[in-house]
Amino acid sequence: MITAIACLLIFVGALVQYTIGFGLAVIAAPLLFLLSPIYVPGPVVIVALVVSTLSAFEHRASISFKGLTAAILGRIPGSIAGGALLLWADLSKLSFWLGLSVLIAVAISLFPIRLTPSPKRLALAGFMSGFMGTSSSIGGPPMALLLQHQQASYLRANLSAFFVTSCIMSLIVQLSIGFMSLEHFQASLPLIPAALCGAWVGRRYGKRLPQHWMRAFSLSLCAISGGSAMLSYFLLA
Repeated sequence: MITAIACLLIFVGALVQYTIGFGLAVIAAPLLFLLSPIYVPGPVVIVALVVSTLSAFEHRASISFKGLTAAILGRIPGSIAGGALLLWADLSKLSFWLGLSVLIAVAISLFPIRLTPSPKRLALAGFMSGFMGTSSSIGGPPMALLLQHQQASYLRANLSAFFVTSCIMSLIVQLSIGFMSLEHFQASLPLIPAALCGAWVGRRYGKRLPQHWMRAFSLSLCAISGGSAMLSYFLLA
Protein backbone atom coordinates (compact mmCIF):
# COMPACT_ATOMS: atom_id res chain seq x y z
CA MET A 1 0.00 0.00 0.00
CA ILE A 2 2.82 2.41 0.92
CA THR A 3 4.59 1.68 -2.37
CA ALA A 4 1.40 2.27 -4.37
CA ILE A 5 0.84 5.66 -2.70
CA ALA A 6 4.49 6.57 -3.25
CA CYS A 7 4.18 5.70 -6.95
CA LEU A 8 1.05 7.84 -7.27
CA LEU A 9 2.81 10.84 -5.73
CA ILE A 10 5.77 10.39 -8.07
CA PHE A 11 3.43 10.04 -11.06
CA VAL A 12 1.75 13.37 -10.26
CA GLY A 13 5.08 15.06 -9.57
CA ALA A 14 6.63 13.82 -12.82
CA LEU A 15 3.57 14.94 -14.79
CA VAL A 16 3.82 18.44 -13.34
CA GLN A 17 7.59 18.65 -13.85
CA TYR A 18 7.39 17.54 -17.46
CA THR A 19 4.65 20.12 -18.07
CA ILE A 20 6.01 23.24 -16.37
CA GLY A 21 9.72 22.43 -15.97
CA PHE A 22 9.98 21.58 -12.28
CA GLY A 23 7.86 20.34 -9.38
CA LEU A 24 8.48 16.62 -8.89
CA ALA A 25 10.28 16.88 -5.56
CA VAL A 26 8.32 19.91 -4.37
CA ILE A 27 5.07 18.01 -4.70
CA ALA A 28 6.17 14.49 -3.74
CA ALA A 29 9.00 14.75 -1.22
CA PRO A 30 7.17 15.94 1.94
CA LEU A 31 4.37 13.37 1.60
CA LEU A 32 6.85 10.62 0.70
CA PHE A 33 8.80 11.48 3.84
CA LEU A 34 5.62 11.06 5.89
CA LEU A 35 5.07 7.65 4.25
CA SER A 36 8.64 6.54 4.94
CA PRO A 37 11.85 8.57 5.48
CA ILE A 38 13.69 6.06 3.26
CA TYR A 39 12.30 7.85 0.18
CA VAL A 40 13.89 11.23 0.95
CA PRO A 41 16.22 12.57 -0.24
CA GLY A 42 18.08 9.83 -2.20
CA PRO A 43 15.32 7.96 -4.07
CA VAL A 44 13.54 11.19 -5.01
CA VAL A 45 16.81 12.52 -6.44
CA ILE A 46 17.26 9.32 -8.49
CA VAL A 47 13.75 9.66 -9.91
CA ALA A 48 14.30 13.36 -10.62
CA LEU A 49 17.50 12.44 -12.49
CA VAL A 50 15.56 10.06 -14.74
CA VAL A 51 12.82 12.59 -15.53
CA SER A 52 15.27 15.47 -16.02
CA THR A 53 17.43 13.40 -18.38
CA LEU A 54 14.40 12.61 -20.55
CA SER A 55 13.30 16.25 -20.62
CA ALA A 56 16.83 17.55 -21.31
CA PHE A 57 17.19 15.15 -24.23
CA GLU A 58 13.85 16.17 -25.69
CA HIS A 59 14.67 19.89 -25.44
CA ARG A 60 18.42 19.57 -26.11
CA ALA A 61 18.34 22.06 -29.00
CA SER A 62 17.45 24.89 -26.56
CA ILE A 63 20.08 24.12 -23.91
CA SER A 64 22.61 26.90 -23.25
CA PHE A 65 25.58 25.44 -21.39
CA LYS A 66 27.23 28.86 -21.33
CA GLY A 67 24.30 30.24 -19.37
CA LEU A 68 24.38 27.35 -16.90
CA THR A 69 28.09 27.52 -16.00
CA ALA A 70 27.73 29.97 -13.11
CA ALA A 71 24.78 28.05 -11.66
CA ILE A 72 26.64 24.73 -11.82
CA LEU A 73 29.74 26.23 -10.16
CA GLY A 74 27.56 27.67 -7.38
CA ARG A 75 25.88 24.30 -7.00
CA ILE A 76 29.09 22.56 -5.88
CA PRO A 77 29.55 24.29 -2.48
CA GLY A 78 25.76 24.28 -2.04
CA SER A 79 25.69 20.49 -2.38
CA ILE A 80 28.44 20.15 0.23
CA ALA A 81 26.52 22.43 2.62
CA GLY A 82 23.38 20.37 2.05
CA GLY A 83 25.30 17.19 2.89
CA ALA A 84 26.49 18.79 6.13
CA LEU A 85 22.87 19.54 7.06
CA LEU A 86 21.93 15.89 6.47
CA LEU A 87 24.67 14.79 8.86
CA TRP A 88 23.53 17.26 11.51
CA ALA A 89 19.73 16.97 11.33
CA ASP A 90 17.60 14.20 12.86
CA LEU A 91 14.37 12.94 11.25
CA SER A 92 12.12 15.51 12.92
CA LYS A 93 14.41 18.36 11.82
CA LEU A 94 14.44 17.00 8.27
CA SER A 95 10.63 16.92 8.29
CA PHE A 96 10.59 20.56 9.38
CA TRP A 97 13.17 21.51 6.72
CA LEU A 98 11.19 19.69 4.02
CA GLY A 99 7.98 21.48 4.90
CA LEU A 100 9.71 24.84 5.19
CA SER A 101 11.45 24.35 1.83
CA VAL A 102 8.15 23.66 0.10
CA LEU A 103 6.32 26.59 1.69
CA ILE A 104 9.21 28.89 0.73
CA ALA A 105 8.96 27.52 -2.81
CA VAL A 106 5.24 28.32 -2.91
CA ALA A 107 5.85 31.84 -1.59
CA ILE A 108 8.61 32.42 -4.16
CA SER A 109 6.35 31.22 -6.96
CA LEU A 110 3.69 33.76 -5.96
CA PHE A 111 6.19 36.65 -5.84
CA PRO A 112 5.49 39.20 -8.63
CA ILE A 113 9.21 39.73 -9.17
CA ARG A 114 11.27 39.68 -12.35
CA LEU A 115 14.98 38.95 -11.99
CA THR A 116 17.55 39.05 -14.77
CA PRO A 117 19.64 35.85 -14.70
CA SER A 118 23.08 37.44 -14.32
CA PRO A 119 26.14 35.25 -13.54
CA LYS A 120 26.13 36.30 -9.85
CA ARG A 121 22.43 35.55 -9.46
CA LEU A 122 22.82 32.24 -11.28
CA ALA A 123 25.67 31.29 -8.95
CA LEU A 124 23.60 32.19 -5.88
CA ALA A 125 20.58 30.30 -7.22
CA GLY A 126 22.85 27.34 -7.95
CA PHE A 127 24.19 27.40 -4.39
CA MET A 128 20.71 27.50 -2.86
CA SER A 129 19.57 24.78 -5.24
CA GLY A 130 22.49 22.61 -4.15
CA PHE A 131 21.85 23.19 -0.47
CA MET A 132 18.12 22.52 -0.72
CA GLY A 133 18.38 19.75 -3.30
CA THR A 134 20.99 17.69 -1.47
CA SER A 135 19.41 18.02 1.97
CA SER A 136 15.74 17.77 1.04
CA SER A 137 15.66 16.78 -2.69
CA ILE A 138 13.83 20.09 -3.38
CA GLY A 139 16.33 22.08 -5.42
CA GLY A 140 14.20 23.47 -8.24
CA PRO A 141 12.61 26.67 -6.85
CA PRO A 142 15.70 28.96 -6.74
CA MET A 143 16.55 28.28 -10.40
CA ALA A 144 12.90 28.30 -11.48
CA LEU A 145 12.42 31.73 -9.88
CA LEU A 146 15.39 33.16 -11.74
CA LEU A 147 14.45 31.67 -15.13
CA GLN A 148 10.65 31.84 -14.84
CA HIS A 149 10.24 34.68 -17.37
CA GLN A 150 12.35 33.04 -20.07
CA GLN A 151 10.83 31.47 -23.17
CA ALA A 152 9.05 28.20 -22.30
CA SER A 153 11.32 25.98 -24.41
CA TYR A 154 14.45 27.64 -22.96
CA LEU A 155 13.07 27.30 -19.43
CA ARG A 156 12.30 23.58 -19.73
CA ALA A 157 15.56 22.79 -21.53
CA ASN A 158 17.90 24.61 -19.17
CA LEU A 159 16.13 23.67 -15.96
CA SER A 160 16.26 20.03 -17.08
CA ALA A 161 19.95 20.22 -18.03
CA PHE A 162 20.77 21.91 -14.73
CA PHE A 163 18.79 19.29 -12.78
CA VAL A 164 20.69 16.44 -14.47
CA THR A 165 24.00 17.88 -13.24
CA SER A 166 22.47 18.80 -9.88
CA CYS A 167 21.07 15.34 -9.22
CA ILE A 168 24.42 13.71 -10.00
CA MET A 169 26.17 16.09 -7.57
CA SER A 170 23.60 15.43 -4.84
CA LEU A 171 23.86 11.66 -5.27
CA ILE A 172 27.67 11.81 -5.01
CA VAL A 173 27.44 13.78 -1.76
CA GLN A 174 24.67 11.55 -0.36
CA LEU A 175 26.64 8.43 -1.26
CA SER A 176 29.74 9.75 0.48
CA ILE A 177 27.89 10.43 3.77
CA GLY A 178 25.76 7.27 3.84
CA PHE A 179 22.44 8.71 2.66
CA MET A 180 22.52 6.69 -0.57
CA SER A 181 22.76 2.99 0.18
CA LEU A 182 21.56 -0.20 -1.50
CA GLU A 183 18.35 0.14 0.53
CA HIS A 184 17.75 3.64 -0.82
CA PHE A 185 18.42 2.46 -4.36
CA GLN A 186 16.01 -0.45 -4.00
CA ALA A 187 13.33 1.92 -2.65
CA SER A 188 13.69 4.02 -5.81
CA LEU A 189 13.17 1.13 -8.26
CA PRO A 190 9.32 0.96 -8.08
CA LEU A 191 9.17 4.75 -8.38
CA ILE A 192 10.98 4.93 -11.73
CA PRO A 193 8.17 3.33 -13.83
CA ALA A 194 5.67 5.67 -12.15
CA ALA A 195 7.88 8.63 -13.04
CA LEU A 196 8.19 7.47 -16.65
CA CYS A 197 4.39 7.15 -16.89
CA GLY A 198 3.95 10.64 -15.43
CA ALA A 199 6.52 12.04 -17.88
CA TRP A 200 4.75 10.35 -20.80
CA VAL A 201 1.36 11.77 -19.78
CA GLY A 202 2.93 15.19 -19.25
CA ARG A 203 4.62 15.08 -22.65
CA ARG A 204 1.49 13.96 -24.47
CA TYR A 205 -1.23 15.89 -22.67
CA GLY A 206 0.37 18.35 -20.26
CA LYS A 207 0.96 21.12 -22.76
CA ARG A 208 -2.72 21.00 -23.73
CA LEU A 209 -3.73 21.96 -20.21
CA PRO A 210 -4.01 25.67 -19.35
CA GLN A 211 -0.75 26.74 -17.71
CA HIS A 212 -2.55 28.81 -15.09
CA TRP A 213 -4.61 25.74 -14.13
CA MET A 214 -1.51 23.56 -13.81
CA ARG A 215 0.20 26.28 -11.79
CA ALA A 216 -2.73 26.62 -9.37
CA PHE A 217 -3.03 22.83 -9.06
CA SER A 218 0.67 22.29 -8.37
CA LEU A 219 0.89 25.19 -5.89
CA SER A 220 -2.14 23.84 -4.01
CA LEU A 221 -0.57 20.39 -3.77
CA CYS A 222 2.70 21.94 -2.65
CA ALA A 223 1.02 23.95 0.08
CA ILE A 224 -0.78 20.84 1.36
CA SER A 225 2.34 18.67 1.32
CA GLY A 226 4.53 21.35 2.90
CA GLY A 227 1.96 22.07 5.59
CA SER A 228 1.67 18.34 6.33
CA ALA A 229 5.42 18.02 6.81
CA MET A 230 5.51 21.03 9.14
CA LEU A 231 2.55 19.66 11.10
CA SER A 232 4.24 16.28 11.54
CA TYR A 233 7.29 18.03 13.00
CA PHE A 234 5.22 19.78 15.67
CA LEU A 235 3.27 16.60 16.42
CA LEU A 236 6.52 14.65 16.91
CA ALA A 237 8.22 17.42 18.92
